[in-house]
Amino acid sequence: MTVLLFALFFVFMLLGVPIALAIGASVLVALHAQGVPLMVVPQQMFQGINSFALVAVPMFILAGDLMAQGKVSEKLVAFADSLFGFLKGGLSIVSVGAGMFFAAISGSGAATTAAVGSSLVPELRKKGYDPASAASLIAASGTIGVVIPPSVPMIIYAVIAQQSVSKLFLSGILPGIAMGVGLAAIAIVQAYRRHYPRGTAFSPATIWRTFRGASWGLMTPVIILGGIFSGVFTPSEAAAVAVNYALLVSLFVYRDLGLADVYRILIRSAITTSVIMLVIATSAVLSWTLSSWQVPGAIAQAVLSLSTDPYVIMLLVVAVILLTGVFIETASALIILTPVLLPLVTQLGIDPIHFGLIIVVGLAIGMITPPVAINLYVASSVTQLPLERITRAILPYLLGLIGVLLLVVYVPILLGYSGAISHG
Repeated sequence: MTVLLFALFFVFMLLGVPIALAIGASVLVALHAQGVPLMVVPQQMFQGINSFALVAVPMFILAGDLMAQGKVSEKLVAFADSLFGFLKGGLSIVSVGAGMFFAAISGSGAATTAAVGSSLVPELRKKGYDPASAASLIAASGTIGVVIPPSVPMIIYAVIAQQSVSKLFLSGILPGIAMGVGLAAIAIVQAYRRHYPRGTAFSPATIWRTFRGASWGLMTPVIILGGIFSGVFTPSEAAAVAVNYALLVSLFVYRDLGLADVYRILIRSAITTSVIMLVIATSAVLSWTLSSWQVPGAIAQAVLSLSTDPYVIMLLVVAVILLTGVFIETASALIILTPVLLPLVTQLGIDPIHFGLIIVVGLAIGMITPPVAINLYVASSVTQLPLERITRAILPYLLGLIGVLLLVVYVPILLGYSGAISHG
């Protein structure tokens, strides 16, 4: 019956059926074939989204959209340019730095790519940077958006794995910084090879001026994370605070959005949220079905039978995550893989928080690996470059991010753990 379920799922995917409907339809057919009362489907769908933590998802999406549409992204890019622009190929470093700043606001890879790309691409072209390489770097920097908190995928994982959102957020800071440092190092090497120019001259006065301009945006992660880690409010409450703060900044400080713009952003955020929630609901039925058929346990035993070396097993797990990210978008892949892989890694002594960072970073890389590569599509739209050109230029950054993922797996000191693979 499991074979029938997954066969139907892949057939629906090949036919281009939306992921939520592909999951729901394949599970529905499999359960009907087994004679299970179909009343269980709506029950499990409701149970899957009946979580207070998920309230944060639409709020963070809305906050990110509000910030992305206004002047916040421009101010952050200007501040990053004042810090790194004096270096050779400084605008490449600015791309990464701005991506990290905006990641701490949006919680979305696509929003980070769009915001930074629309602000930087014209300047990169003007300074003679290779357009495809610049676009690929911006797309790669966008992956940091779901690793540095706040992060929508982390919230989804926390709900599925029944873990603390706050702990996941705290653990995501160092890996996110490591991703940024890795991408910046590759960008610097390419800048010297291609003889890119230096950018804005270093000036403390310029840094102070741009910092003041960007301070309203930079306060967003301070308010969100400071409030969560100090215990002033929960992650869900922090998301509501982020929306109110984004509205305050956009409407009354920068005054770059009108009521018509806010209405348009509300509609778009609602559509994005509804898609994610539908995927979560149908995937909850899939998770319940797999659990009732004891599939996760069987997969865990099968993988453990291949090798007794936990390092080898974790390498196989990483390969599965990366391969899944190639074909399925981040939220859907997270919902499908977590109930399957979590029992396996816990047998190896992997802390669920540690695994949460592994799977989020691994699936974030899927945002730049076609065919399902949302960041590449956004970068292509912003730069008006063919997707094929950007895809060819993404390879060095892709390899760099995979290297960071392996560090997250095998050097857990990045997450504040003192052990190696087994630290449970």
